[in-house]
Amino acid sequence: MIKTVVIERKPLSLSERTYLPQIASGLKTTLSNLFKKKVTLQYPEQRPSIPRGYRGVPTLVKDPNGREKCVSCQLCEFVCPSKAIRITPGDIPEDDEEQSHVEKAPKEFEIDMLRCIYCGYCEEVCPEEAIFLQEDYSLSGYSREELVNDKEKLYEMGGTLPDKHFKWDKKKTEEEQGNAH
Repeated sequence: MIKTVVIERKPLSLSERTYLPQIASGLKTTLSNLFKKKVTLQYPEQRPSIPRGYRGVPTLVKDPNGREKCVSCQLCEFVCPSKAIRITPGDIPEDDEEQSHVEKAPKEFEIDMLRCIYCGYCEEVCPEEAIFLQEDYSLSGYSREELVNDKEKLYEMGGTLPDKHFKWDKKKTEEEQGNAH
């Protein structure tokens, strides 16, 4: 047998029935904000300042000589918690002098921005510093396909960043020095 409990409601006072306290509270809020400095930005002419430590859109970058830095190690693909990165490794022609220091390069490289959670793991794990998070926050498209960035679009967004290490250039000069002796 189910027992029913009846709860009696307290009757409303005159001020509660007329909503005057709520109206006064709303007017107080409106008047207090009326003379404060405006915080609205006229986007896209005015852009907000990016906070320090902001993790933006992952992109691919090239070295100062215009070479691909990605060696298709696939660490970023394995570490990605949302499985947004897909890499298809490709071979480098043996007669290519520019890429003689690399065993393989990505044939295809895609990042699905609808899946990306902007965690930054791909940038942290990349041994070649080929992935960088750019300070872009207004990514948009008309279809899902537009938000799957392929290799060409990733390089276009990332561009060329100065390389602090010049790793391959040093190797090349050391090899040339060894051959000279």
